[in-house]
Amino acid sequence: MTKTFAGKSMKKTFLGMFALMSATSILFNSCNQKKDKKESLKPVPEDHPVAKIVPKLSDEKVSSDKRVIYLTFDDGPNCGTENLLKILHKRNVCATAFVVGKHVYGSSKQQHDLELLRKDQLVELANHSFTHAHNRYTDFYRNPAAVVHDFDTAKDSLRLYDRIARTPGRNIWRLNNITVTDLKSSKEAADQLKQAGYKVVGWDLEWKPTNKMELKEKHDEMLKKVDSIFFNDLEKTSRHLVFLTHDQYLNDGDSMNELDLFIEKLQKSNRFVFRKISEYPKINEVLN
Repeated sequence: MTKTFAGKSMKKTFLGMFALMSATSILFNSCNQKKDKKESLKPVPEDHPVAKIVPKLSDEKVSSDKRVIYLTFDDGPNCGTENLLKILHKRNVCATAFVVGKHVYGSSKQQHDLELLRKDQLVELANHSFTHAHNRYTDFYRNPAAVVHDFDTAKDSLRLYDRIARTPGRNIWRLNNITVTDLKSSKEAADQLKQAGYKVVGWDLEWKPTNKMELKEKHDEMLKKVDSIFFNDLEKTSRHLVFLTHDQYLNDGDSMNELDLFIEKLQKSNRFVFRKISEYPKINEVLN
């Protein structure tokens, strides 16, 4: 596996100071947008602490004592997509939805959910292929030209023209400053995606499911993993963590509650800010 990481910063001791932070602190610069009103989404109470107007990324720099988290959700639109939107609106945080073409055209409900995602200012869309490799990943990556065609089909049919992409079933990165291939057999396909202009983004931390397709770990376990990654400088780009889970894991009340608590406690720690993946460092540089 080839890895070329961006420059790393020294480990910060502030990560051990979590217990000293005020539990009532709010996140000053989470992604805040003026949201469209939708009857399908629960309104955010006016007195909710994170519903206040806060600066956008362009208005200020992320201070050195903060870490950036990119919430990303794969395989939508799917069962759980509307539940995801409810959580994002409740906590007023942004996220990136990596959508699958065949899921969009799977039903009228899924087409409707795509439009909810597309119109929502807290969400941006990115490319997760058209077929999701037909869930036959080894065969899919044996034909690099077909892989590129599959992503092109999703790009054109779903109007995903910024070319930010994530490979199905593989944790692959292809940016100017990051090259990671989890399985060697996928390397040629990944390289051809980059040559075709795709900015391929993997992840630093995944919240995996149980056999029942529910979120496996509890939120406090995931918070410890976040701290561990930052403390040990294991993220691909220092101070920036890409988090992954899937829409379909948010189809039960317990999983929804765990994700909600995870985001809430990240916010209350006052140590993190949330960004869309299009704001990841150097992602918009022209690929070499």
